[in-house]
Amino acid sequence: MLRLILKRLVWSVPLLLVASALTFVLLSLTAGNPAQAILGPMASQAQVQALSKTMGLNLPLWDQYWHWLDAALHGNFGVSLETGATVTSLLSTRIVVSLTLIAGSTLLAGIGGVLLGMIAAIRGGRLGKLMESAAVLGLAVPDFLLGLVLIEVFAVAIRVFPASGWVAFSASPEQWAKSLVLPVIALGGGVMTIVAVQTRDAMRDTLRSPYIRVLEANGFSRRSVLFKHALRGAAIPLVTVVGIIVVALLGGSVLIETVFTLPGLGSELQLAVGQHDIPVVQGIVVYFTLIVVVVNLLVDICYGLLNPRVRVQ
Repeated sequence: MLRLILKRLVWSVPLLLVASALTFVLLSLTAGNPAQAILGPMASQAQVQALSKTMGLNLPLWDQYWHWLDAALHGNFGVSLETGATVTSLLSTRIVVSLTLIAGSTLLAGIGGVLLGMIAAIRGGRLGKLMESAAVLGLAVPDFLLGLVLIEVFAVAIRVFPASGWVAFSASPEQWAKSLVLPVIALGGGVMTIVAVQTRDAMRDTLRSPYIRVLEANGFSRRSVLFKHALRGAAIPLVTVVGIIVVALLGGSVLIETVFTLPGLGSELQLAVGQHDIPVVQGIVVYFTLIVVVVNLLVDICYGLLNPRVRVQ
């Protein structure tokens, strides 16, 4: 298992380099000059050129990236061109909001989807068909549209949950939970139906396996067969689905944070792109890539625990 983890960590280094380099190149191709954005439209050309030289924007793109990479390897992601704050301090509080949102959505999609899928696999019938329709609807309806509907119903009409904003857990655990309910449902509700369908199909295939019939013939209880053996056998394809879904939730969080005015990495990314704040965008891309690396590593660890043959690869 240790060798598997080390191997995945080594492969994550090129991923981080490629992601940061591509982001740097794409940002350089977008319209706008960071020096011009800082000085404002009334600044003279000489002032813009002087600030560009100070910021190193007159250097070749490769040199600019190398200077950024050298500083990043020492834990310095630069300062925001818009606010002057360090990127690390700016993003350290926002990543908590994003991780909380993604973790809550993953739990909703994972636990709720697995339970619904198991029920559909055992009972089948109309429940299975209803779940297929819900999965299609979950794929068709965008996350932000579901979020707007939830706001209209539960925040405006019924007034049960707040329409927007974020409350820290230390300030009020109750308000913290309420501020998360609608964003978590909007982000994780759609993919929960997908997990449910995948769980149902995997459970059906596992329940038809010969070893399950042998267990039932030997007098094992129904609960033991379902939760200890059948669910474990169906868990490997589910781990793959959940891993992909977490990465998808990471992308969906950008719009959801904007819709619900959550101070996370996604909303900051939209703001930084609009302001051409390159250091902030670079820092957020690195944070996002690290989250993807950690998720993939956790998926591989789950594979190794569920299937010992993976550990020797």
